[in-house]
Amino acid sequence: MAPTTSSADVSCNMSSLATDADRTDLLNRLKRAEGQLRGIQRMIEEGQPCLDIAGQMAAVRKALDSTYVRMTVCFMQQELQTRLGVDSGQHTELGALLDDVQSLLGKVR
Repeated sequence: MAPTTSSADVSCNMSSLATDADRTDLLNRLKRAEGQLRGIQRMIEEGQPCLDIAGQMAAVRKALDSTYVRMTVCFMQQELQTRLGVDSGQHTELGALLDDVQSLLGKVR
């Protein structure tokens, strides 16, 4: 029987978030979601109606989905710039294209 490997065992050359602005943006988004989750916990502790709690849960899920899409677009931008050797004149074009991609992905749900 062949040994199995987990995803943690596999070395991968994927990039990490290269700019402080991207890291700050994602961390701020996650901190807002964290605050929403604390609010949901408080609502449950206080015995708020399930429908109200469900609405807040949907909002935090959307916030996390949005954060995931943003992280994916940042990754795509970094990888495309590196692998395609995008010059400074093309950065604006690539940024506009990826903004459109982010908008489209944000509508998927």
